Amino acid sequence: MLEYHDREWGVPVHDDRKHFEFLVLSGAQAGLKFSVVLKKREGYRRAFDKFDPEKVAHYSEARIQKLRSDLEIIRNRMKIEAAVRNARAFLKTQEEFGDFDSYCWRFVDGRPSLTGGRRRGRFLRLRPNPMHSAKTSSNGDSVS
Repeated sequence: MLEYHDREWGVPVHDDRKHFEFLVLSGAQAGLKFSVVLKKREGYRRAFDKFDPEKVAHYSEARIQKLRSDLEIIRNRMKIEAAVRNARAFLKTQEEFGDFDSYCWRFVDGRPSLTGGRRRGRFLRLRPNPMHSAKTSSNGDSVS
């Protein structure tokens, strides 16, 4: 978990395959500690064709049933089916915006969104991100 935190969490991503990986893993995490999902990450990588959305989007009902018996992933039917549906939506988003990365980064003008903070000793104390901002309100998309 420390490795993930130090090397991946909060690090800007510009690779569509990595975006899809995070989408699948985040969906699997619902209701669980993320550390549980991270322990099964390599199982997910194998089971979901190295997080290839093109392949996952074409999974059949038989393939979904097979995944439900895979001990190396979380075998919840709804989470597996969501990964397949998300792969289809991911491909549609790529088609519309050129790539998923462009779609994601347009919400923050291509730059990480930092809330700022103030120094307290040698640590920077960050303020929590607001639920709504001028940015989220102006583009017409719902955030809540």
